[in-house]
Amino acid sequence: MSRVVRIHGYGDASVLQIDDIEVPAPANDEVQISVKAIGINRAEVMFRNHAYLQEAVFPSRLGYEAAGIVKAVGASVTGVNIGDVVSVIPALDIAHWGTYGELANVPARLVVKHPQGLSFAEAAASWMQYVTAWGALIEQAKLGEGDVVIVTAASSSVGLAAFQMARMVGAIVIATTRTSAKRQALLDAGAHYVVAVEEEDLVARVMEITGNTGARVVFDPVGGPSFEPLTASMKQGGILLEYGALSPEPTPFPLFTVLGKCLTLKGYLYSEVVADDAALGRAKAFIVAGLASGALRPVIARTFTLDQIQDAHRFLESNEQIGKVVVTV
Repeated sequence: MSRVVRIHGYGDASVLQIDDIEVPAPANDEVQISVKAIGINRAEVMFRNHAYLQEAVFPSRLGYEAAGIVKAVGASVTGVNIGDVVSVIPALDIAHWGTYGELANVPARLVVKHPQGLSFAEAAASWMQYVTAWGALIEQAKLGEGDVVIVTAASSSVGLAAFQMARMVGAIVIATTRTSAKRQALLDAGAHYVVAVEEEDLVARVMEITGNTGARVVFDPVGGPSFEPLTASMKQGGILLEYGALSPEPTPFPLFTVLGKCLTLKGYLYSEVVADDAALGRAKAFIVAGLASGALRPVIARTFTLDQIQDAHRFLESNEQIGKVVVTV
């Protein structure tokens, strides 16, 4: 029997329950991991709240990220062996391959032997954020030397990952945040500029920074009313990648700005990378190289134990964190 986190219904963090269950052996194309650390994501909060793209079948496991030691391998798996220290790229099913618990079965193609210098906590905090940022900024936006990118929800783990990735390719980062409270922390984390949107005019500030040309790339998980000033802050021919819907308010479509600037607005999910073997290979190579060199280094806001899983979710929902929330097992 193993301790795993499941939900027996939708609701607040109190529905997260640790159950003792028998975890089956891995399927032919799976690896079973003895989990040492779990990365916590907003997607799991949304899934728990019944606000996600996927419906739960109760009782449901959940979880996208983990790091640990391989305990068993499926019959058709090659290149991964019992005893390997690995981390997991998030799979396409948050429940079927749920990582919250002492044991997890995951697709072998998504298991990575991460660099030796990475701790279990850092490894568990890596893949969702870096795959998400890589697919949008490097693969789709072709971010490069001298480009200006606006990163919203900048204190999130994905936001901080975007800083590091942009700096790797020589781009300039403008981070947005609601107030000045996190300004210095965001600068310390790698942003070149920070705009507090409740205290400053975003468009005016971006135009001041860019010499009235605007930002070529916007990386946004929020939507809502901020969509209009973001597009107004963009460069002619720029691209906005929308990878979330954190705002509860409607998102306006700024028709004349989009037409006048010939903008590209692209809905984006990390699953576009995970579902494509060639793109996944490129992402792994880029990210492993960055982790090995130290150019990519996960920022961990706080760690909790498995028994504190409810507290970990509540802390993530508080929006107090700068970086990743991790649970150790």
